[in-house]
Amino acid sequence: MTDPTRGVFAISVAAELAGTTVQNLRAYERSGLVEPGRTDGGSRRYSQNDVDRLLSIREMLDAGLNSVGIERVLGLQAEVLRLQAELVRLGHPASATPRTT
Repeated sequence: MTDPTRGVFAISVAAELAGTTVQNLRAYERSGLVEPGRTDGGSRRYSQNDVDRLLSIREMLDAGLNSVGIERVLGLQAEVLRLQAELVRLGHPASATPRTT
């Protein structure tokens, strides 16, 4: 199995996989919604996790959220994951069945 955090997709491939345009990916990067890795030469490389995030961003845009709302939702999702990991670390019984949306 490959590492889903490893940047392997060029920007054009990531855009195609996410069903959007290269220009949109650049805009998402400028607004901080996605942070692709970079090669030594400076080319963007998107990971599978980045593509999954782009798909999530697209769904939220389609649902009517603006970039500020999307940023807030993504921040809250990250906080939930952090708290779930903390529960696991502490051995809390609720961590045995993590909830996802």
